[in-house]
Amino acid sequence: MNHIFRLKADWNGGRGGTGRIESGQLKTEISIPEPMDGPGVGTNPDEMLLGAASTCYIITLAAMLERASIEVESLTLDSEGVVDVTNNVFTYKSITHRPLLVLAGSQKEEVLALAERLAHKAESSCMITRALEGNVEVSAEPTVTFAQRTH
Repeated sequence: MNHIFRLKADWNGGRGGTGRIESGQLKTEISIPEPMDGPGVGTNPDEMLLGAASTCYIITLAAMLERASIEVESLTLDSEGVVDVTNNVFTYKSITHRPLLVLAGSQKEEVLALAERLAHKAESSCMITRALEGNVEVSAEPTVTFAQRTH
């Protein structure tokens, strides 16, 4: 079964122009970012690729933790994308996900190691990461802790 996603876009001007995209709930202005000599209006392909990878990763991890019956107090994510510009050629080099996973303190100690393994496995299980494979290095550097434990 295929799921089809559609996006509509319009663009005004040249390299310094701006545009707009709409795809389902995603509706936003787009342009080249200021650090790359663009107007910096709305979002851009670099942020959207990072957003797609990060969204896929955190949803995949949350589903894996749920399937493993791991109780989560909080799950937050800080992701970083690195784009190299050499001789006016833009190359998306890497994405690093740094999840902070706080587990309910009432669980057994072994749950920490399992949660950390799942945080690494979620990175390679994510559909977007698999789509980027061979082109962009994607990695996970999780921090997994227990919430305040009561004895």
